[in-house]
Amino acid sequence: MSPFPPILSFLHSLRQNNNHEWFAAHRPEYEEARALFQDFIQGLIFRFDAIEPLGDLPTKDAIFRIHNDLRFAKNKPPYKDHFSAVLAPGGRHSLRLPYYIHIMPGGSLLAGGAHMPTSADLQAIRVSIAEDPTPLKRVIEAPEFRKYFGEISGERLKSTPRGYAADHPQIDLLRLKQFTVVHQLRDERVLAEDFADYALQVFSAMKPFFDYLQPLIGAQMRPARVSPKRKSEQGVERF
Repeated sequence: MSPFPPILSFLHSLRQNNNHEWFAAHRPEYEEARALFQDFIQGLIFRFDAIEPLGDLPTKDAIFRIHNDLRFAKNKPPYKDHFSAVLAPGGRHSLRLPYYIHIMPGGSLLAGGAHMPTSADLQAIRVSIAEDPTPLKRVIEAPEFRKYFGEISGERLKSTPRGYAADHPQIDLLRLKQFTVVHQLRDERVLAEDFADYALQVFSAMKPFFDYLQPLIGAQMRPARVSPKRKSEQGVERF
């Protein structure tokens, strides 16, 4: 039986009633939904060695808290309207590229990559692309990559990156400021009995992209800081 009907139901209600009083009154539903999500993530961790060893990753280190950080944005609602987790050695504090899962009614997704690369990260990636784009193009033009992700996602420079000509043959890739991939999910897909299998298929298709990026950025990465932004009330949040 899928664990996600109670999870999506709770998150939908939370979106409509995002305040402390409602949350306190419905804490049992939250505890049930969180426990189901934890069990789901634990199941993925147990099976993830087929993609990338996670070491002895505790589930609590993989899952993001539901409370919003209100220290610097007082206009935020007190709670996130989604559950999310990072699958990587060290979980949320990993310096490895993160495999990310985001569960939200009408806006679930599987994503990953270099979401907040440092200047050194970007320089290393751009140098690699400029010197020989073949390894990256082999990854992003593969049928499995196209099937699940379409193309690399992420913000792009409007201008030309310093040190590169505007007519460089790889200028579209060189303008990228983020190197991420996103696979958006319909609620029906999340609710399907085989969703865990499907998620592992998507993450497996992500692995060659990680294999290309990880040696370039090494241990320079910042820990995962994932903050999807809603495009519209019914829109899909982005990694």
